[in-house]
Order: sequence, then structure tokens, then C-alpha cells
Amino acid sequence: MLQSCETRSAWTANDAPVADAETIVSSHTAVNDEYRHLVLRAGRPATLAAPGQFFHLLCPASSEDKPYLRRPMSTYKADPEAGTLEFLYKVAGLGTRALATLKPGDPFRVLGPLGVGFTLDDGWRHIVVLGRGVGLATLAPLAEAAARKGIGVTAILSARRPDLIMSADRFGAIGADVRPVLDTDGSSAPENVREILAGLAREGRADAIFTCGSNRLFRLAKDFARETGIAGQVALEQQMACGIGMCFCCVRKFEVDGELVDKRVCWDGPVFDLKEATSW
Repeated sequence: MLQSCETRSAWTANDAPVADAETIVSSHTAVNDEYRHLVLRAGRPATLAAPGQFFHLLCPASSEDKPYLRRPMSTYKADPEAGTLEFLYKVAGLGTRALATLKPGDPFRVLGPLGVGFTLDDGWRHIVVLGRGVGLATLAPLAEAAARKGIGVTAILSARRPDLIMSADRFGAIGADVRPVLDTDGSSAPENVREILAGLAREGRADAIFTCGSNRLFRLAKDFARETGIAGQVALEQQMACGIGMCFCCVRKFEVDGELVDKRVCWDGPVFDLKEATSW
């Protein structure tokens, strides 16, 4: 039986309710040969997750894989009315291989929602989202939130080839200007992406830049934001142990007021000011 998330809440992270909740797998389908879409039946507060927040997933043990630690994963969609929580992920290692064994009807524990999500300024009229792979899963809820506030969105979707472009339908459904860039035709090259950003800035359609899913795109967006003075945010992907700020496993360096400071990605982020975040 699906347990109520409210009855499982144990603490509060960053003033938001958090729960270690048992959900039920509603559907679990392959998007293509690399990515899978997981839909869970869940209660609150899980379904109240804000864009950019994440969950710590208790991946099941299988005959081949026995993950010891939970795996952090950003929210693809949270719908409190439908009572559903969704994730889009790439099968890449021990944890996600185990995750891929889940079947409809299976129970599945999730801890969250965790971390600090994206923020949208009421003064912005148009934003740019720039991502690749599962980073586009993180950016899709942000784009939908922007559309609800009347903010226009240009979505630059990077991928190796056309069938690996993620979330294009989600961005298209809100009327975003969707710009696929691919490795196969060279359009994903940094110089071309930079020219797209420059064109949007000249047109007044880049009040802020948001990025996730690629270190190369992160560095490009950060340099462009610094040079132009445009605001920006990045959702960082990071290995974690506890997910709630206690173990300091996910500490990274950030440039704040000319100094390097340590911050925990799970607690202070995973969304950070684009100009402060540093790449590995």
C-alpha cells in the first residue's frame, strides 16, 4: 500500500518539508536505447518538489548489482494533483542499472524533495535554457514554471544525435523556441552555441541563462554571462552520500566575492549562481 508522505516526514531541509517515502512504480519505459522514464505514484511532500530540486533514490538490489548508497536524481516532473513523481535518467552505472529493473507495481523508496531549486525573477521577460542529456530533464520543469509566469523560453537542446535529444516535446508544449544542436552535424560546437547566445542577447531575449548536464556548456554559459553581465544559474551534478548536508561528501569550490569558498552541493544547491560555480 502507498504510504502517505506526510506521516513519514522526519526533518526539514532549508525550511521545506522532506520525507523518506514509499512510492509505487506506475510506469517505467525506455525512451531510447540509453534513457528511461520512471513514473511513480506518490504523495506529498514529494509531489510538491520545485524545479531544480532532487531526490535520493534507494535503488533496488539485483542479482548482479547491489548499490550501497542512494543515488541523487533531479525531478523531471512533480504533479500534486495527479499524485505522480517522474524521473528521466540514463542507464550508466551500478545504481541506474539496478534502477532499470523496477517494474510497474513495485514499491520504491525516495527521500526528498531535497536541495535548493531554481529561482525566477519577476522582471525577466525571456530566459535561455541550455542543456544536454538528462540535464534537459532538470531544465524542463523550470521552463514550464517560467511559462506559467509569462516568461518566454528559448531551449537550446544539445545531443550527440537527433534521437538522443531529451524533453523536446515538453519545451515545445509551452511554446518555447526550441533549438536542437547536434554533434553529428557540428552545430553543438561551442562557437556555434555561443553565437546563438549572442544573437539572443542582441535581440533582448536572454535576461538569464540556465544550464545543466554538460561541463562544456556550463563553462561556455559562465564565460558568456560574465562577459555580458547576464544573470544565470546552473544545476550541478555531483556524487553524494547522505544527500542532506551531513557527510560533506559533495563539497565543491565556489568563487564568491573574489574568494574561493566551500559549499555542499546537496544542501546549498544543487542550483547555484552561474558566475560563482566552478567546474572540475
